[in-house]
Amino acid sequence: MQDTNSRLRILQVLEPSGGGSGRHFIDLCAGLKAQGHGVTAVYSPVRAEERFVRELKALDLERVIAVPMLRAVGPEDASAWKALVRVVREEGPFDIIHGHSSKAGALTRIRLPGPHVPRIYTPHAFRTMDPALGAKGRLLFGKVETLLGRFFTDRLICVSQSEYDHALGLGIPDELLRVVVNGVGDLPSGDGQAIRKRFGLPEEALVFGFVGRLSAQKAPERMIAAFAGVAARVPHARLFMVGHGELEQAVRKEVHAANLADRVTISSEITGAEAMQAFDVLVMPSRYEAMSYVLLEAAANGLPMIVTDVGGARNVVIPGENGIIVANDDDPAHLASAMETLSDGKIRARFAGSANGRRHAFGVGAMVDQTLAIYREVLS
Repeated sequence: MQDTNSRLRILQVLEPSGGGSGRHFIDLCAGLKAQGHGVTAVYSPVRAEERFVRELKALDLERVIAVPMLRAVGPEDASAWKALVRVVREEGPFDIIHGHSSKAGALTRIRLPGPHVPRIYTPHAFRTMDPALGAKGRLLFGKVETLLGRFFTDRLICVSQSEYDHALGLGIPDELLRVVVNGVGDLPSGDGQAIRKRFGLPEEALVFGFVGRLSAQKAPERMIAAFAGVAARVPHARLFMVGHGELEQAVRKEVHAANLADRVTISSEITGAEAMQAFDVLVMPSRYEAMSYVLLEAAANGLPMIVTDVGGARNVVIPGENGIIVANDDDPAHLASAMETLSDGKIRARFAGSANGRRHAFGVGAMVDQTLAIYREVLS
């Protein structure tokens, strides 16, 4: 049995190096290091955001290693797995190996015979939670998650109750599952007017904000369609979209096709946490989530929210108090109706007051402590 105060050597591995999972990864690595533990971080440069790589390297961990990993399943996975085996052999021994996201989670849990090093897995939204995944894909990915979860995982960390329920539905035993909700640290404040000026947003505008990768999961096209329905009826409304991704050009074309170029700003030159200072309302139209950092940061900023009914939404949003939860479908009428509701200044002020009362509900320190407790649990 290991001393509960002993220094641990931990290998953290992530494939989608950016977004919410990237934020979690950096916060966890930083928090573990701050408590005196030795952390080696492996990330994939394939989808890495420059800001993520810069922040990760600035942590001054024991090692930061780039190992190319692809999101899609393919023959390149064998090379990635061999590279991770070399990292474990050459940089170890490690007390804990923690894989984040489905690809890194799979590659870190498939192991050679030898001394057992506990494997921890955080999916950051199971692939099978994606409603756009076809029946065959859901069956295939579900079987892989079930097999690895039941037989190759010491603990599986879910970031919301809905993700936990989904894991149970996949057949992963309850005794292997733990819930650790993501946490956020101190956020920037006081620069809202300067940010509006920088991005050409009028001081008196009603700014609806979107933060996220411009990808199918985050459904930015839903945002454009809904705002197109609102813009004519709320002339002082503006949309500020923060992010980039594979759908960026398509989204920009939709903005121009809807004659909204003077009402919509799209930029990746600012972080979501910074941009939220200029928002009046956060809108998150995602198709699926586990526990979105965007939601947590919006809550910490005291922002009213409009979100689709995805994982984590009901952990953060109390409908009718600090936000509105809408149906998770492609009908823009649901989002547009909620946006019109919060265009009313009195209603928005009431929601903002309730949101301000919940600003400190989700802290990064608790997330790090609870994760470390799970490490100690498996080691004991």
